[in-house]
Amino acid sequence: MTESPPRPRLPNVAVVAIGRNEGERLRRCLESVAGRVALVVYVDSGSTDGSVEMSKALGAELVALDMRTPFTAARARNAGAVLALKLKPELEFLQFVDGDCEVDASWLDAAHDFLRANDGVAAAFGRRRERYPERSVFNRLCDMEWNVPPGDVRSFGGDVMVRTEALRRAGGYREDLIAGEEPELCIRIRGAGWTIRCLDAPMTLHDAAILRWGQWWMRTKRTGYAFAECSRLFGAPPERHWVRESRRSRLWGMALPALIAVLTLAVSPWFVLLLGMYPLQMLRLYLRKSGAPRERALQSVFTTLGYFPEAAGHLRYWRNLLMAKRSALIEYK
Repeated sequence: MTESPPRPRLPNVAVVAIGRNEGERLRRCLESVAGRVALVVYVDSGSTDGSVEMSKALGAELVALDMRTPFTAARARNAGAVLALKLKPELEFLQFVDGDCEVDASWLDAAHDFLRANDGVAAAFGRRRERYPERSVFNRLCDMEWNVPPGDVRSFGGDVMVRTEALRRAGGYREDLIAGEEPELCIRIRGAGWTIRCLDAPMTLHDAAILRWGQWWMRTKRTGYAFAECSRLFGAPPERHWVRESRRSRLWGMALPALIAVLTLAVSPWFVLLLGMYPLQMLRLYLRKSGAPRERALQSVFTTLGYFPEAAGHLRYWRNLLMAKRSALIEYK
């Protein structure tokens, strides 16, 4: 992280951090914003690692979510916003941050100054970087995923500074979504006439800690679940939210493997050669992407492999829908 002398406290900004068993990652998160803003709120989702006690010791206001209600990141963010605005009704901006992220020393001032100067912008975010991209290919993929070009964008992620007025008008995050709650909120924010901006500025260091295939599978499965749910709920025109992504997952992760299996078993074993369509898809994606060859290769390979856990996420969503069952969080740490 960049080092710079702390600037005066921002009296019209509060930080809302959310987490569950983040340990030292949470300590870094809270210490990175201590003394910088009017208020720091930490929302805990059933941690058992001492996170609650740590947050109190670091001076954060605490919200411990009721464990009888299913946890979601959206629920946690809403709870933090409610407490922050109850304690400081005059707040103009809320900086949301995940508890496994450390806020860059320059970010709060950069986002605050930009939003103060641009009344039509509801939210601003910057470059989230992975803390240890060299530790695994999965961490490296996360770092690449978050490299969003600066400018007006359609949605933000978990780390973002939001204008409280825009958040109030939109009604906050939708709490029953276990994933994809940020893009859904952005649909409502943009529908109210606001814009969203990605700034060319460092924002947070994230510690994904994805070191095993199983963790990558669960994270990608959660993405597929979000594709299925959000495309069903919000896929109507003009947004067509995640409709194309959902169709892609179903085609490559379910329909095509099923067809190849049926043809191979029922007609001829030669049909197994159709599996060669997957390396061809990797090549097609590689040729369409820009950037360094190694990064293009990683993205192409893992985008293609990701169709399968995404499809598993679709199946989980449809099963829950048919059984009228609410899904628990799909966690990968």
